[in-house]
Amino acid sequence: MSEESVPPQGGPSSGQPKGLLQQMEELMAALNADLSALDADLQRPPRERADRGREARPRP
Repeated sequence: MSEESVPPQGGPSSGQPKGLLQQMEELMAALNADLSALDADLQRPPRERADRGREARPRP
């Protein structure tokens, strides 16, 4: 895992490093949000997904 994807230790107001449990809860919340977005995308009709995929990919 790269350092870019690891949240920084401690918050701006806390002054103390975050505990492991708090870090895991934040990562799980972010994962849950990503999975919810993926699920919503997969629930769309295939034609809408194909159109959306073409918009995201640059043409050569």
